[in-house]
Amino acid sequence: MQEKENIKIPFLILLAAAVVSAIHGYEYGGLTATLMASGMEGIGPIILATLVIWAFLIIFIFWAVWTGVIFLMSMAFKGTGTFKRTLEFIGYRFLPQVFGSVISLIVALEYLPKVVIPHISQAAMQDPQLMQEAIKSLMRDPALLEFTQISTLISIVFLLWSANIWIFGAQQARGLSMRNAVICVMVPVIAFILYMVYNLTVM
Repeated sequence: MQEKENIKIPFLILLAAAVVSAIHGYEYGGLTATLMASGMEGIGPIILATLVIWAFLIIFIFWAVWTGVIFLMSMAFKGTGTFKRTLEFIGYRFLPQVFGSVISLIVALEYLPKVVIPHISQAAMQDPQLMQEAIKSLMRDPALLEFTQISTLISIVFLLWSANIWIFGAQQARGLSMRNAVICVMVPVIAFILYMVYNLTVM
């Protein structure tokens, strides 16, 4: 806290998480790319590249969003630290996510090759209802469902680990009491966990 804000190390942590996320996106996105390529030749690589880039960037987007949410919530408790300091400390919380992403990637390599990808014709590509049914069929594949359940559980465990880091980070970066730091961190974390669980129930 006595030193100038420095986001170099948090950025490197985020970069590592983003690389693992991109690899994960390549493995997971390959399913969608193969599905779409069966009905439209040449579109597979474009979809795959888009998903890989998005999987890489989403880590940095989450970094900014989570920092913004905690920063704004801490304003209600008259937090005094700068946004950059909060960004720095929140960035450290992604270290557990690197480990979690690696574990999820290992699980993906086990389950995703078992997924049966439905074939769609070029004509079906023009019918939104048939496309929706094909995507639903893919998402309900037993191997993909089991992988989604396991990866969600892994995400929740490592998110709670990260939240522990966030609490101390928010306390120091924004000059909060422990109680207020817990509120600022755990309210959005619990909301996000409930959202992930809800997504599982509607699949």
